[in-house]
Amino acid sequence: MRDTRDLSDKELIARLEKAAFSYFAENADAHTGLIADTSREGSPCSVAVVGFALSCFPAAVAHGWLTRERAAAWTCKILDFFESSEQSDDPSATGYKGFYYHFLDMRTGKRVWNCELSLIDTALLIAGVLVAAAFFDSDDSGETRIRQTADRLYRRIVWSWAQPGDGTFAQGWKPECGFLHYGWEGYNEAAILYILGLGSPTFPLAAQGYEAWRMTYQWENLLSHNVLYSGPLFTHLFSHAWIDFRGIQDRFMRQKKSDYFRNTQETIALHREYGRRNCHEFVGYSENLWGITAGDGPQLGEMRAHGRDRRFFGYMARGVPYGPDDGTIAPWAMLATLPFGEAAALAGTRHLLKRYPQVCRDGKFSSGFNPTLVIDGQGWLSEGWYGLDQGLLLMMIENHLNESIWRLTRRSPYFIAGLRRAGFAGGWLGDDG
Repeated sequence: MRDTRDLSDKELIARLEKAAFSYFAENADAHTGLIADTSREGSPCSVAVVGFALSCFPAAVAHGWLTRERAAAWTCKILDFFESSEQSDDPSATGYKGFYYHFLDMRTGKRVWNCELSLIDTALLIAGVLVAAAFFDSDDSGETRIRQTADRLYRRIVWSWAQPGDGTFAQGWKPECGFLHYGWEGYNEAAILYILGLGSPTFPLAAQGYEAWRMTYQWENLLSHNVLYSGPLFTHLFSHAWIDFRGIQDRFMRQKKSDYFRNTQETIALHREYGRRNCHEFVGYSENLWGITAGDGPQLGEMRAHGRDRRFFGYMARGVPYGPDDGTIAPWAMLATLPFGEAAALAGTRHLLKRYPQVCRDGKFSSGFNPTLVIDGQGWLSEGWYGLDQGLLLMMIENHLNESIWRLTRRSPYFIAGLRRAGFAGGWLGDDG
C-alpha cells in the first residue's frame, strides 16, 4: 500500500472515505442490519450510528462500494426493524413515543446499559431515514417501501411530548425516573433535533421551543474571533452533515449578519488559533494540529506528564477555549471540516499523518490520540474505531466533493418545513426573511 505522503489530495481523500465506509460493513449485524457503536468486542448498537450509515449508503452506491439493490435491501432491513420493534414504556423496549433508546442490543434491539431514550440520537437516526427516503426515489417496489416506511417512522414521533419544562427539548427520558433533569442550553448539535421536531406534520415541537433554545445562545469574542460559542468541534459539524446552512439565516443569524455555516468556519479558525497558542503546553498542538471535540481519551486521572501535573479524562466532550482539555485530539476531525475550508483541513490532516502515522490504521482514523501522554514510547491511542467518527467524516467528504447529502435533504419536505418553521430564509430556501 502506498504511503499517504505519496498520494495526491484526491487520492488521499478517496482512500480515507472508502475506509470510513468499511466500518459499517465490518460492524453490522446480519439479522437486524444494526450498526455497532464501536468496533470493540461486545459493543451495542448506537441508533445515531445507524442514522449515519443510512446517510452514507447513497455515497456507497455512487462510488460502487454497494450496488443500489444491496443498499436498498440493507436499508429496508433497518427500517423494518425499527418499525416492528417494541414501542412502549417497558424498560426493555426499543423505544417509546416514536423515540429510541441510545444503545440497543445488536441482535434483539432491546435497550441496554440502562441508557436513556435519546432525543438527539433519535434525530440523527431519523435524519438518515429521511436521506434514504430522498435517495431511493424509483417506482421499484423495494424503494417505494423504503419511502413509505420512512414516512411512518418520522410521523409517529411525538416531538411535543418531549417538551416537559420551558418549551425546550429534554435531553432524554428513562422509564425508571421520567425526563432527565437537564435540557439543551447554548448552541450545540441540537439544531437538527429542533428542525426535525418543527417539521413534523403530526406531533410537532411547539414553535416557541426553538425560540426558547435560542435564548440560551452565547455570542462571544474568543481569541479575537466572534463566534456563537460551543466548545466541542463536533457540535459545529453534526447538523451541518445533513443541512446546508450556507446563506440561510434564522432571526438570530440575521441580527448577527452571519449564518451557521460561517460560524463554523470562524470556530475552526478559533480552534487553529488555540492550537497555535498552546497555552497549556500540550505536545504537538499547532495551527496544523487541532480537533478538540467529544471522543475517546486516556482515563488515567491525575498524573505528571510533559513537565506538568495533568488530569486525563476518558470518553468526554472536550472544548475550546474553556476546556476541558487534556491534550487529546480527534484525528478524524480536521478532515471532517473540508466543506468549511479545504486548505486548512488538508494541511492539518497531512501534518498529522506525517508526524503521527499510527493514528490511521487500515485507512480509518482512531477516535482519540494524545501525544502528551507517552505510553510504551508513543502517544496514547484509542483502541478500535467509533462509528460516529467514520460516518461524519464520510458525509463531510461527500458534501465537500459534490454536496450529495445536502442535495438530498434540500429535497426533503420535512427538512424544509422544519427550517421554515424555525424562521430560516434566504439562500437556497428563498424568501427574504
